[in-house]
Amino acid sequence: MLAHPTLDKLNAMGLAGMAKAFGELVANGEAEHLSHAEWLGLLLEREWSSRYDRKLAARLRFAKLRHQATPEDVDYRADGGLDRALFMKLLGGDWINAHDNLAICGPSGVGKSWLACALGHKACRDDRSVLYQRVPRLFAQLALARGDGRYARLPRTLGHVQLLILDDWGLEPLNEQARHDLLEILEDRYGRKSTIITSQLPVSAWHGVIGDPTYADAILDRLVHNAHRIELSGDSLRRNLPRKA
Repeated sequence: MLAHPTLDKLNAMGLAGMAKAFGELVANGEAEHLSHAEWLGLLLEREWSSRYDRKLAARLRFAKLRHQATPEDVDYRADGGLDRALFMKLLGGDWINAHDNLAICGPSGVGKSWLACALGHKACRDDRSVLYQRVPRLFAQLALARGDGRYARLPRTLGHVQLLILDDWGLEPLNEQARHDLLEILEDRYGRKSTIITSQLPVSAWHGVIGDPTYADAILDRLVHNAHRIELSGDSLRRNLPRKA
C-alpha cells in the first residue's frame, strides 16, 4: 500500500488527525503486527481526539475565562471552607442539565473566580457553550452597544450560552438601566440555561445592591431560588503570592 497517496486523500477529506496517525504507524515497524481492526481503531481514535481538541479550543476561546483554571487544579485543602463533595457534584454537570444556577460568595481573594472558571472549563470539556463576564464591565459594554447598534446582538449571545459566568457581582449599586438589562438577561435564561454568579456580598445583601424593590424581587426570584450555593471564607490567597521584582 502506498503511504503518500493515502495521506493525501486523508488530508483532502479533512481527516488531519487520522492522516497524522497513519504517517506515524507507517513509520513504526511494530505497526506491521497490528490487525486491520487495530489499525482502524487507532486511526479513528486519533481523529476523534483531534476533532475534540479543536472543538474544545474553540469553546475556550469563546468563553474568555478569566483564569486558566481546571478541576484538577482545585486545592480542596486550602482553608476556604470549600465543600469538596458539593463541588465534585457540581463538576458532574447535572445542575446545568437542570438549568439551575450557582452562587459563589466570600471575601475578596478566596478563590471565587478561580472556582467559577474551573467549572466553566469543565463545561467546555463537556461540549457546553460558556461565556465569562465581569459584571461591571458587562454593563459598560451594554451601554456602548446601545449607542452603536449592537445592543440586540449582545443580550442574545448572553441568553443563548449554556453557562454564563457573572463575576464580581455587587461591587456597586445598580442604576436604572443596569437593573433593566440584568432582568432581561435573566428572564431569557430562566428555566432554559444556567448562570454562575460570584460576589463578595452574601446573598442576603443582594436585594440592597439592586436598589429598586420591584426589580430586586424579580431579579432574585429568577436568580436565587433555584441556585446552589458555595460559601467561602478565610484570608485572601493573593497575600501568599510571591511579589514581582
